[in-house]
Amino acid sequence: MAPASCALCQKAKAILKRPKTGQQICKECFFFVFETEVHHTITNAKLFKPGDKVAIGASGGKDSTVLAYVMKTLNERYNYGLDLYLLSIDEGITGYRDDSLETVKRNQQQYSLPLKILTYEELYGWTMDAIVSEIGKKNNCTFCGVFRRQALDRGASSLNVDHIVTGHNADDIAETVLMNVMRGDIARLGRCTLICTQGEDSIKRSKPFMYAYEKEIVMYAYFKKLDYFSTECIYSPDAYRGHARTFLKDLEVARPSAIIDIIHSGEAFGVREDVKVTQKPQQTCKRCGYMSSNDLCKACTLLEGLERGMANSVTTDRARKKLDALGPAPDNLRTIPQFRPAHLPVSVELPKTDL
Repeated sequence: MAPASCALCQKAKAILKRPKTGQQICKECFFFVFETEVHHTITNAKLFKPGDKVAIGASGGKDSTVLAYVMKTLNERYNYGLDLYLLSIDEGITGYRDDSLETVKRNQQQYSLPLKILTYEELYGWTMDAIVSEIGKKNNCTFCGVFRRQALDRGASSLNVDHIVTGHNADDIAETVLMNVMRGDIARLGRCTLICTQGEDSIKRSKPFMYAYEKEIVMYAYFKKLDYFSTECIYSPDAYRGHARTFLKDLEVARPSAIIDIIHSGEAFGVREDVKVTQKPQQTCKRCGYMSSNDLCKACTLLEGLERGMANSVTTDRARKKLDALGPAPDNLRTIPQFRPAHLPVSVELPKTDL
């Protein structure tokens, strides 16, 4: 049987079947519809305005590499008028992040974008390797997630940018909805499907790939022959998210639209007013100045636990009481530098050019 013609252009031979729609299309049509759908996501949500400085969270993985390529492409094609930067966080994971950052550095040259790298060690005085050696692998993703989020905000602030975009895709969002349902986390369930978020003192964060399937991102990277790092984090196999991911993949096999359906269900959830009033208002951390719903932000709390040798006693509010029972933190405790949302000049690594 002869190969089917592309369902869109009716001219070229179809070489792939879209996981998202089931359409059999050619490579060029796939590129076009993938990029156009991301463009519509950006414009429908009015994510940017001309002149915005946008930091692309770059890890070297497939999602962030495709995001950097597509953002640069759409910015030029549709005249968004954005100043784009690459922002990478080095968590200090030997054999993983050091290798992936080499990919980011190559992407910097390939896409001609400025690059800023901020490390956990310079910000917190700890690497993830050191944290895992201290606490084991049970709660390491809690530390990394909290530290990484604040590091991105601090890196973006130092770059004087207005906006951070991350490569979170539809699969990631659907997994997060499932996780919050399973944990009964009402506060996070109410905001995990927001395409754009911003705290009182934080920089805007958005997810242009919110409706893009992970499989299609992989296909895009493969057919575009993009340079990306494909190894998973060596500390992630034991993460709680893995259970939601496995469940979601099983659902996708039975019903490919399950991913988008779960996202739309999450978007339709509403938090009752009587529940909203019980949620803590945002304030600033008394120690580092970062946004927080408590006197100390989560990052400062986790760092204090590490410094006082009681890291496993600060991963929950209940366990935190054990640390509080020891009394005030010593004066010589290592702390996170003061967070200053006011934008300051910073040096960034620029792409090398041949003279």
